[in-house]
Amino acid sequence: MRGMPPDDTADLARYRAKYEQRLPARLEELTGPRDGAVELPLHVAWSGLRTFRLDQPRQRMGLYRTVLAEGLHDDLCAYLDHELLRAQWPILRTLVSPTVREVWESHFPQLHPTASGAPPHRDSKPGACDGR
Repeated sequence: MRGMPPDDTADLARYRAKYEQRLPARLEELTGPRDGAVELPLHVAWSGLRTFRLDQPRQRMGLYRTVLAEGLHDDLCAYLDHELLRAQWPILRTLVSPTVREVWESHFPQLHPTASGAPPHRDSKPGACDGR
């Protein structure tokens, strides 16, 4: 992380570690529902919509985005399905923060755009903030 002040580098490493510690060992551990309605607990969806219909593509994408950003390990396994995650990843990867995207793609190479044929994500401007 050349060119970053030491404090920023340490903060980014801690931020990345926060997501890494939540990951399942294998994508197949993600055994969440594939249909129906899902109500997320308050510690995951603490603002806005909490119930998502999986038959509605926008709601399903919103659920996955929220769980990836806010969910703990057990939430990832309970609310995400590995097949749906892989199918949605080419679009979903553009909706999550760069840190979330990089953590998931570095731990699960099958999600990387070169594996799925999806174009790589491009930030709207160089040096874009890494926010949630």
